[in-house]
Amino acid sequence: MPRPARVMSAAVTAALLSLTTLAAAGTAHAAGVNYVALGDSYSAGVGAGSYTSESGSCKRSTNAYAYLWKNAHAPTSFKFVACSGARTGDVLNTQVASLSSTTTLVSISIGGNDAGFADTMQTCVLDSESACLNAVATAKNYATSTLPAQLDRVYSTIRAKAPNARVVVLGYPHMYKVGGSCIFGIGDTKRAAINGAADTLDDVIAKRAANAGFAFGDVRSIFREHEICGSSTTWLNSTTLPVDESYHPKAVGQSGGYLPVFSAQV
Repeated sequence: MPRPARVMSAAVTAALLSLTTLAAAGTAHAAGVNYVALGDSYSAGVGAGSYTSESGSCKRSTNAYAYLWKNAHAPTSFKFVACSGARTGDVLNTQVASLSSTTTLVSISIGGNDAGFADTMQTCVLDSESACLNAVATAKNYATSTLPAQLDRVYSTIRAKAPNARVVVLGYPHMYKVGGSCIFGIGDTKRAAINGAADTLDDVIAKRAANAGFAFGDVRSIFREHEICGSSTTWLNSTTLPVDESYHPKAVGQSGGYLPVFSAQV
């Protein structure tokens, strides 16, 4: 049976060559990616630990979704400039300088600090229910009335500086599972109000991103049951020390939540 053996050998060789060609093409594609990670503390990875020494108070983490994606895909270049506390003005004044016409991939989360996320959380945790609801109403009003124009400026600047890039805008999760398993802490009225503020913020961000032609990564569903008081492993820090890491994703929230949502949009 020599002839069939030679035919089988030729078929196997062809298949191996095909697989080698596909692998090489995949490597070449990954090698052509120039990735810039912009944004605030949720993109920097605050709360996830393992901060890079060069980032200082920006607290950029090697557990952040952007860094994890870089490790998995080995892009040609990677610039990680997201920073704790960043607002839209900070992105425009400092971060977009890292973009260029050769940039092919951009990620960003921004808007939460502009809308006063940290102050609202502090009020809801420390003050009365009425004070919390007032703070949430103020944040939601800012998100719907002032933030859209600020996001438009950021997104249009990104497109102008990186005209060839795939841009992925990431949103924010719900903080709490309403009616969840927590015995202590704030009540469900406050929790529902905080989640409602996140919904308003995400809706605004998603609309402005769509208008700019950018992809939007909605993390709310993947964080479901992993919120504070959720029934599964909690992916978010509650009140903790250092205090600036409170109400931010843990390392598992970056790897289990943000990374897959971002990856699905790339």
